Amino acid sequence: MEPSTLGALPVLYSFRRCPYAIRARMALLQAGLVVELREVVLRDKPQAMLDASPKGTVPVLQLPGGQVIDESLGIMRWALAQNDPQEWLGQLEDPMQQQLLSVNDGPFKQALDAYKYPERHPQLLAEGHRTQGEMLLISVLEQRLDQHAFLAGVSPGFVDVAIFPFVRQWAAVDAGWFESCQWPAVRQWLQHWLRSPAFLGVMPKYPAWKPGQSPERFPAPTIA
Repeated sequence: MEPSTLGALPVLYSFRRCPYAIRARMALLQAGLVVELREVVLRDKPQAMLDASPKGTVPVLQLPGGQVIDESLGIMRWALAQNDPQEWLGQLEDPMQQQLLSVNDGPFKQALDAYKYPERHPQLLAEGHRTQGEMLLISVLEQRLDQHAFLAGVSPGFVDVAIFPFVRQWAAVDAGWFESCQWPAVRQWLQHWLRSPAFLGVMPKYPAWKPGQSPERFPAPTIA
């Protein structure tokens, strides 16, 4: 893998809109860490990324010592292990939060993909896949958020950041329907995150990375 051109910084291969990459970048931002960001074009993945992680999915974090972390939750845990100002990692001992993450990354993500691309999943209409997503996760989030402002409780936490990017995608499939749906607490929670400095801080556009180009820092100096 091509070494970082910003000295000893970790290298993060990312794709701006990918929910897995969004949550990884949000954890890095929360931890106050700086990396060299390499924006990936998914239809033309750089060989350096594939050399580091042959499975070819983002995000991929290459540490200065050569270690590779190619799972988004692993990157989140690593970042917060370096600096965890609000003690998010301790929240993962809560079985409820572990269950939410498991459902989000498993059956809900499958329902989300089917809702986004119903032509690939013709066993149900798009509305049927949407209903599955509601039953699997959205209704559970609504119940939780009706009691607390955040999934982690009175303050935002690991599980909020880990799940929010996927609910963002789910809401965007049919934004008109979502604005009038029966999940007001989920809508309010989603709007909080969409307007938050944490989300806005990880969404600036970066040029697609090519070997030899000038390196890009994340967070950008004007954001950090």
